[in-house]
Amino acid sequence: MKTYTPKLGDANKEWLVIDATGLTLGRLASEVAILLRGKHKPEFTPFLDMGDFVIVVNADKITVTGKKLQQQIYHKHSGYPGGLRSLTLEELNARNPCKALEIAVKGMLPKNRLGADLFRNLKVYAGATHPHEAQQPKEYRTGGQRFAITSVASE
Repeated sequence: MKTYTPKLGDANKEWLVIDATGLTLGRLASEVAILLRGKHKPEFTPFLDMGDFVIVVNADKITVTGKKLQQQIYHKHSGYPGGLRSLTLEELNARNPCKALEIAVKGMLPKNRLGADLFRNLKVYAGATHPHEAQQPKEYRTGGQRFAITSVASE
């Protein structure tokens, strides 16, 4: 008996919507990274993009614990002398509330071309609406109901 290795065409990609209201930044980021990578599927292959497309709404309502809003610092450097720029999480959320989640998820993906391809499957929006209704996304519930995917009920 030969070992089955899935091909890229065998990927069954779905669109999932996560409402981030009241969820913790790191815990949400780790679940999003698992969904993007495809580790929740039985046909997971480490060298292929087998994951789903993930839409995160209400990113401006993500919470953090402790004093992370004032103490968590994000650095970037221009490459020139004196080009270091630093922002706290509070300042970053004021400028772009989606950026903190994007940075957290990107840090949990592979650091190669596959990771860059997987990161393109993440869509983060600060508000409750998103422009991906044509893809008929399914609602994804995080937390205690791990990997509970349900259809979005029309109201």
